[in-house]
Amino acid sequence: MTGEITVFSGSAHPEFAADICRILGVELSPSRTSRFSNDCLQVQLRANCRLRDVYVVQPLVPPVQENLFELLLMLDAARAASAAHITAVIPHFAYARSDKKDAPRISIGARLVADMLETAGATRVLTMALHAPQVHGFFSVPVDHLSATLELAAHFRRFDLSNSVVVSPDLGNAKVATEFARNLGLPVAAGSKRRLSDDTVVIDSIVGDVAGKDVIVLDDEIATAGSIVELLRVLRVAGAREASVACTHGLFTGKAIERLRAEPGVTQIVTTDTVPQVGSRELPNLVVRSVAPLFAETIHRIHYGESVSSLFSDVETYG
Repeated sequence: MTGEITVFSGSAHPEFAADICRILGVELSPSRTSRFSNDCLQVQLRANCRLRDVYVVQPLVPPVQENLFELLLMLDAARAASAAHITAVIPHFAYARSDKKDAPRISIGARLVADMLETAGATRVLTMALHAPQVHGFFSVPVDHLSATLELAAHFRRFDLSNSVVVSPDLGNAKVATEFARNLGLPVAAGSKRRLSDDTVVIDSIVGDVAGKDVIVLDDEIATAGSIVELLRVLRVAGAREASVACTHGLFTGKAIERLRAEPGVTQIVTTDTVPQVGSRELPNLVVRSVAPLFAETIHRIHYGESVSSLFSDVETYG
């Protein structure tokens, strides 16, 4: 990369983009999104992009389709403006849940969105904590897939964890939970989960010993909190004591805040700032850790052709 860094933000989370720019020491470049009378969007990038390394920051949060299309238009505008390289910075890639054909005649949305991003002009994608790791392979352009594990672990190292165990809501997330537990020197357990609908799950049992333990429940995201609430119920039945909840993407949609407020014995809910925390005031035990420094450092390394994977090679190098 040889051009100057130019960063734009979509409408979804401009505060996060501003934090990245502050750390990088660059100005957040202006853009304008307008709407025609027929409801079509139009985007104008109001800074020079020619031969520059352009980064467009936009998490796919509700309204997801609106934010996705705005991102596509911004990528297209950067390409038309002769940007040298265009990186779509997507802290939360919502369509990662649509990663497989698990019912007849359904679309695999993650692959479709990956194709759309490339078609719009993205030459690289920077994202964090994809719900399904295989989504990484849906892209034909380079993808830097970050993890918030070390940032979340850094938070919990401040506490006495001598009687704690890390719990994954399901076996699919057990690998990430194991990495998180290893960073903290803790054992790990997992729930045996069956999903009945978007916000309804059944957890049959807990694999691992949680009786008499304080638990740290780790998930990649919390949307409606259906899985978390069901897991906490089963953990109480299994004899667990106090609970902390941690996730990368704290979406808190639907009845999530109401459900979490009603949960007894939850001492803290820890998330990151990959998505805007509009309901944070309603969760008094919510702690938000910033991953903007990690994104800024990754952008710096991409720009100067340095290793990104080395950010995660040693627990002591970050956190």
